[in-house]
Amino acid sequence: MRSDKDCYNLPNSPDHYCFGCSPVNPTGLQMKFSANADRVFSKITIPDHLCGWSNIAHGGVLTTILDEIMSWAALHHLKRITMTKSMNIEFIKPVYIRSPLRAEGKVLAQTGKHDAVMEGILYNEKGTACAKSTANFAIFSPKVAKRFGIADDASLKFFADVFDIK
Repeated sequence: MRSDKDCYNLPNSPDHYCFGCSPVNPTGLQMKFSANADRVFSKITIPDHLCGWSNIAHGGVLTTILDEIMSWAALHHLKRITMTKSMNIEFIKPVYIRSPLRAEGKVLAQTGKHDAVMEGILYNEKGTACAKSTANFAIFSPKVAKRFGIADDASLKFFADVFDIK
């Protein structure tokens, strides 16, 4: 568990429509992020419209939250543009809609110039791990990210200015 005193908020650009983190996507999760020296965090409550069965959050939504937290951890701590290559998820306990959750993401290892292994954990309000994931991420330079159409000039400028991505 972390202490809030050593965390700082991460900025987000308002000009995108990402389902996970866009602040302007009305049907998205609108995740906000904070960080410390080795992790990125997000507090989130899953809304009713993302329900699976009964009051249980849909597994695809949990997967999205874990992917998003790992992506932001990679972006912030590796200082590079990344994309998920593969992801493994363990659903441990039911996650309920309308319940406060905390997601944590961190870099487990940078396994080469273009690869990293990430971890994401989703905790319920009691601090119990409900879902865990590990993922392999591809790492891109801004030049390659632009060439592959992963990020446009405005996004690359935002990442460079805010996260010191070169």
